[in-house]
Amino acid sequence: MPDSEMVAIEGRNCWKRVRAERASFVVDAAAYFPAFREAAKQARHSILIVGWDLDSRLQLLSGDGEHPDDGYPVQLGEFLNKLATEKKIDIYILSWDFAMIYVFERELLPLFRLDWRTSDRLHFRLDGNHPVGASHHQKIVVIDDAIAFSGGLDLTARRWDTSDHLPDDPRRKDPWGQLYHPFHDVQMAVTGEAAQSLGELVRDRWLQSTGERIPDLPRGGPIWPRSMKPDLTDVNIAISRTLPEWKGRKETREVENLFLDMIYDAQCYIYIENQYMTSSRIASALASRLKEKNGPEVIIVIPRRCSGWLEETTMGLYRTRLLKTLHEADQYNRLRVYFPTTPGLEIHSKVMIIDNRMARVGSANLSNRSMGFDTECDLLVESDGNKRVEEAIIKFRNNLLAEHLGTRPEEVQENCKRTGSLGGAVENIQRKTDKLERLDYERDLTEDGVIYCDTSVCDPERPISADRLVAHMLPDIEDPPGRGLLSLVALLASLGALAAAWHWTPLGQWIRIDTISVLLENFSSSYFSPLLVLGLFAAGGFLIPITLLIIATALVFDPVPGFLFSLTGSLLSAAVTFKVGNFLGRDAIRKLAGKRANRVSRKIVRHGFLAVVFLRLASIAPFTVINLIAGASNVRFRDFIFGTVLGMSPGILALTIFGKGLIAAIRHPSPLSLIMLIAIVTGFFSASVWLGRKLEPAPQIRSEARRAK
Repeated sequence: MPDSEMVAIEGRNCWKRVRAERASFVVDAAAYFPAFREAAKQARHSILIVGWDLDSRLQLLSGDGEHPDDGYPVQLGEFLNKLATEKKIDIYILSWDFAMIYVFERELLPLFRLDWRTSDRLHFRLDGNHPVGASHHQKIVVIDDAIAFSGGLDLTARRWDTSDHLPDDPRRKDPWGQLYHPFHDVQMAVTGEAAQSLGELVRDRWLQSTGERIPDLPRGGPIWPRSMKPDLTDVNIAISRTLPEWKGRKETREVENLFLDMIYDAQCYIYIENQYMTSSRIASALASRLKEKNGPEVIIVIPRRCSGWLEETTMGLYRTRLLKTLHEADQYNRLRVYFPTTPGLEIHSKVMIIDNRMARVGSANLSNRSMGFDTECDLLVESDGNKRVEEAIIKFRNNLLAEHLGTRPEEVQENCKRTGSLGGAVENIQRKTDKLERLDYERDLTEDGVIYCDTSVCDPERPISADRLVAHMLPDIEDPPGRGLLSLVALLASLGALAAAWHWTPLGQWIRIDTISVLLENFSSSYFSPLLVLGLFAAGGFLIPITLLIIATALVFDPVPGFLFSLTGSLLSAAVTFKVGNFLGRDAIRKLAGKRANRVSRKIVRHGFLAVVFLRLASIAPFTVINLIAGASNVRFRDFIFGTVLGMSPGILALTIFGKGLIAAIRHPSPLSLIMLIAIVTGFFSASVWLGRKLEPAPQIRSEARRAK
C-alpha cells in the first residue's frame, strides 16, 4: 500500500475522488425503482441510462398503495416515453448488445419498443463495442447531472423484491406473469460532483459505443426523492472503473486495484456480498490475510449455487476451487462463508465493507472478467476518521446483516459489542434465526458433473484474441497448393471494395432494420416471396449481420413462416460462406485472423458438430466468421449444417415465434402453438443433455501467472 491515510488514490485505484452533497445506500429494488421514478419525474433536461439489460415492460411500482395518481405510468417504457414527450426531456439509453445465449432471459427487440414507437427525444442503442465475449456491465442512471444511481441493479425484469425476500411473494412477477425467486441487490444514490462525474462517464461510454456525442445539456436544480432519506451528506466518493483494452484504448483496472488495496488495508474485518467468487488475484489477497496471525476476519455472503446449470458447471467450479483455497489458508479460523437458506434467494449485490471505515457498492463481481474484461463501475465511501461517516457505514452493514439473518439491525450491533467481533455476532444470531447457513466445504464444494473449461475462455481477465478462439476449433490441415496468396488478395480486395462502398455510397444507410423490413414487406406480397427472401439471406449474409435479417423477417412475417424463412435463409447463407472459406483455405483465413498459427484440440476435432453447436449458442464470434473458419478447417459439411441447425434454432425461435407468439400462446392457447412450443423446448433440452454427455472433461489449461499492476 502507498503511504496515505486514504485508500482511494486517483490514477491508481480510482478514476476520481469527488464530493457528494447527499448519498444513500439503496438496498433492494423495491426501494430503488420508486426512488428512480420519483427522481426522474423531477428531471428538466436529460436522463442517461446505461446497463447490462433493460426491459421496457418493467413495473417500477408494485403492491398496494404504490400506484399514486400522479398521471405517470408505472411501466418503464411508457413512463420514459411520457417524460420525453410531455416534458421535452432528452433520454439516452445504452444497453448491452447481448449474446444469443441470454435470449430467453431478456426482452426481445427493446429497440423497437423504445425507438420506433416513441418520442424522437428517446434515444436507444445497443452497446456491442467491446472485445469478443465481453459485456457492458455498468448499471448507471444520471438525471440532469444532479443525481445519479450506480451499483448492481439494472432497470429490468426479475429484479424487484423487498428486503423481506418472502419465498412466495405474489407481487414478484416477471413480464410474462410468472413468479420468480427472491432477489437481493444494492445501489447507491449520489448528488453533486459525484453525479456530474457519473454523467461524464456515461457520455464517454455512449461516444465509445455509438460514435455519437451526447450534446451538452443544461444542468437542472437539486433533485432528491422525498421518499429516500440521505445516509450521508457532504461526503467524498471514489469512482473506480474497469475498461478492457479495445481499439486503441488502454486497459483500466481501477476496480481490481481498489479491491486489493482495501483487502490489504483491513485490520478488523472484511465483509463481502457478491454474486461470484472466482477472481484469482482477489483469492490470493484474501488467503494471504487469512494466514496472518492477527489478520482480519473475512465474512462472505454468497448464493449457495450459481444461477442455472451452465453457470453452476463453469463459474461454480471456479468458485469451489477459490473457496477451497481460502479454507486451506484459514489457519486461525477467521473465515466464515454463508449462503441464505431462503429457497432460491439470489445474492446479486456487489458490496465490500472494511472495518467500519470503507463501504463499497458497485457493478463488479469478484470474477476475473470484472477485473479487466467487462466494463464496470464501483463507488467507495471512506470515513477518513469522520465519526459521522463511520456511523453511516455501520448502519449500512447492520441493515444488510439484519436482512440476511432475519433480525433487527439493533440486535446485530448489540451482538457486535457483546462478542467484540463481527464474525462472532453473525454466529450468535445465525444459530437462533437459521436464515444464514455456513457453507459446508465437504458437502457443498463438489466438482461432480462439472464442465472443465479454461478460465481464460470462460472467465477471462483480459480480451481474448480471435486466433485463440479459433485455435479451440480448427484442425491443423494444410491447404492445397496454389490457393493461399491469390485467394487472400482477392478476399482483401473484396473487403476493401465493400468498406469503400459502405463509406461513400448509400449502402451504410440502406442496411438498417427499417429499410430491410420495407424490402421484405414488398417481397411478402409476391408469389415468389420464399425465393426472394432466401436470396436476400444468401446474398445479404456477406453484407448484413444475420441477426438484422432474422429480426426484420420476424417483424414482417407471421411466426411460423418467419421461423422457417429465417432458419432456411441462415442455413443457405452459412452454406455459401462455408464454401467460400473452404475455397480460400486455412492459410488465407489464418492470415486474416493473425500471425500466430492455430493450435489444435483433438477432442474438439473429433466433435466438430459439437463445436459448431457451442459457437452458435454462445455467439462468441460473428456468424460469417464462424462459417469461413469452419469451411477453412475442413469440418464435414454435414456436421456443420446440422450443428448450425441445432445451435441457431433456439435464438431464431425466440426472435420469431417467442417474440410474437409466446404471449398469444399463453393467453389464447391453441393445440398447434402449444404442441410446437413443447416440441421445440423438449428438443432443445434433449439436445443439450446429449451434448453435455458427449463432452468429456478436458485437461485444465494452466492460467499464466500475471503480476499485479
